[in-house]
Amino acid sequence: MYTECLSSYQPITLDQMGGIKLMNRTDTKFVTNTAVLGRLLQMAKDDYRVQETDGKRLADYYTVYFDTPESAMYVEHETGHTNRQKLRIRSYVESRMNFLEVKTKNNRDRTKKIRMGITEFDFSRCTDFDLQAQTYSNFLHEHLKYPPETLTWQIENRFDRITLVNNAMTERLTIDTNLRFHNLRTGHFHLMENIVIIELKRNGLQHSPILHMLRDLRIKPNRFSKYCIGTALTNDSMRRNRFKTRLHEYERILHNNYITY
Repeated sequence: MYTECLSSYQPITLDQMGGIKLMNRTDTKFVTNTAVLGRLLQMAKDDYRVQETDGKRLADYYTVYFDTPESAMYVEHETGHTNRQKLRIRSYVESRMNFLEVKTKNNRDRTKKIRMGITEFDFSRCTDFDLQAQTYSNFLHEHLKYPPETLTWQIENRFDRITLVNNAMTERLTIDTNLRFHNLRTGHFHLMENIVIIELKRNGLQHSPILHMLRDLRIKPNRFSKYCIGTALTNDSMRRNRFKTRLHEYERILHNNYITY
């Protein structure tokens, strides 16, 4: 079990990670399965520390995404626009911390995340949250190109996250497993329990110890948007031409027919 590997890692706390927020960064994603993840974690234990909060090294995350009724944010991604945005609420379940977040990706492949804390959000009743309250509306008018009054609830997901930090404190590596999607428009669910989304987050192109390990395991860069893939899998009415090849590839990974080493 890949979680057993984490006990051999040195821990790092949230306070110690404070200097590497990486709010304006480059992101590189990789997709594999849980069996290969166990090998990767064994290889990386001397070069990385694992985030630990209240003795836990595996964190429960919840996210809900907004879009226009015409799914403009999804369509921009699916049609290949290089300047695009996403809006979500991210909840750190154990700590009960919630943030309203605007993610903007530009044509230089840089991702900028702007967020504000929200205290009254309860993910078990997510649609009770009033996005048009004055405080949030002001924030969105400043940072989002879509008027907040046009936005609707789209899809929610949950996943488990491992966060690694390299010893030089110049990058974060997030590893997401046990993905579960629920489309709030269609009511459909989809599970991707055996898939693993690895994301390397760093400022610029600094040296990263994990890259040669990923190459040794033949884990190649592979784009994965939780919002877009989750939507494509749970809403049959959505255009998905740009994602078809990726969806077939993810399906092979889920059924252990994807050769990664």
